[in-house]
Amino acid sequence: MNKGVNKAIIVGNVGTDAEVKYMPNGGAVMEFSVATSETWKDKASGEQKEKTEWHKVVSFGKLAENLAKHDLINKGGKVYVEGRIQTDKWQDQNGNDRYTTKINAHTIQVLESKRPGAPEIGKQYAGHKSQGYEPKDNWVEPSNKAPTLDDDIPF
Repeated sequence: MNKGVNKAIIVGNVGTDAEVKYMPNGGAVMEFSVATSETWKDKASGEQKEKTEWHKVVSFGKLAENLAKHDLINKGGKVYVEGRIQTDKWQDQNGNDRYTTKINAHTIQVLESKRPGAPEIGKQYAGHKSQGYEPKDNWVEPSNKAPTLDDDIPF
C-alpha cells in the first residue's frame, strides 16, 4: 500500500548527451540532465527575467537500453520525462554528508532531437511501475486525440 504520491513530470531541454553504464548484473543505467526554465516580467523594473532549473534523470533496464540503442537523448533535444523523485545520501572524502536528487524515470518521450534523421521522435518508452520501474519491452504511440465526452452529464 502506498502512503503517498511521488510523481515528477518535466518537459525540457537535454543538457548533456545521455551516458549509459552497465551494472555487474548486465542491466543498463542511463543518466542525463534536463533544463526547465520559467520566465516572468519583473514588476519593479519591467525587465524580462528567467530562471533555469537543472534536473538529473536516470533510467534503468530496457528503457535505458532502447533509448541508447536509438541514440535519442542528445544535448539540445527536448524530452518529456515522467518518474519519481529520489534523493541519495553519500559521504564525500572528508566524511561530510552529501545529497543528490534525481528523477527515476519510467517514461521518456523524445519530443525533438538534435541528431539528424532520428527515427523515433514522438514515440515514448514506458516503464512498468509495479515491477520497480523495470520497463516494458514495447514502444507506446502517444495519443493526440481528445477523449470523447458524453453530453448527458447527470449534474
